[in-house]
Amino acid sequence: MSAPDTGAGRRGRKGGGSSATFRKIGDGAVNVAIREPGRFFALCLDTGRALFAWPFQWREFVQQAWFIASVTVVPTMLVAIPFGGVLSLQVGGLIRQFGAQAYTGATAVAAIVREASPLVTSLLVAGAAGSAICADIGSRKIREEIDAMEVLGINPLQRLVVPRVLACAFVALFLNGLVSVVGLMGGYFFNVMLQDGTPGAYLASFNAIAQLSDLLQAEFKAFMFGITAGLVACYKGLNARGGPKGVGDAVNQTVVITFMLLFVENFLISALYFQFVPSKGM
Repeated sequence: MSAPDTGAGRRGRKGGGSSATFRKIGDGAVNVAIREPGRFFALCLDTGRALFAWPFQWREFVQQAWFIASVTVVPTMLVAIPFGGVLSLQVGGLIRQFGAQAYTGATAVAAIVREASPLVTSLLVAGAAGSAICADIGSRKIREEIDAMEVLGINPLQRLVVPRVLACAFVALFLNGLVSVVGLMGGYFFNVMLQDGTPGAYLASFNAIAQLSDLLQAEFKAFMFGITAGLVACYKGLNARGGPKGVGDAVNQTVVITFMLLFVENFLISALYFQFVPSKGM
């Protein structure tokens, strides 16, 4: 015969449920704040060590670089044109009020080369290439191909992660230059056609503010953004669980986390750059 369900018993169960809820929340907070960053940092260190392991997977690297370029080049160009146009329209309308319309090209170069092109590149690499890499590695993980590689003595980091991370960084360098060129062409078109700007003035003022170090900084940003996107995608793919639904969740988390890290990196690199590199005066 079961004991009667007293009020004290109900209160005890309620208290136990509340403590379990708080414990679950606490474990989730610890996982997000400590465990996940620690595991990701460990993956970064292991990937850096596997980078110098021999032999390097050249064929995988070329295939991944070609795949990333094929899925990002056209969207990058389509995004860069309106990006450069909007910057040109906004900046051109602003500096026209100060009587400095001749420097529209200079301001467009500074804005696109320094900030716009690395960000556009990183967002496309993270959104298009990163999600595809995460889905590929995640599907291998749930099919237990990663475990099979480890049983056969094959390092998954050397075989899968290193070529994909380097491919993201390599392609990001060229995409950054493509965004800069296409964005400046879009800005030129909108400035000359819609704002009655002078083509000669737009082109002549290119080097009034911008300098070579701006381009080098943008290339460094793109390279670091590519490495970050590749590492996050591979980490989430290697830790995918729960079947196809888990892979989909890992892809979503890859895009969100990568975007957050890229904006933080962009701020830090830009802050350090302006601290140590003096701006060019007109």
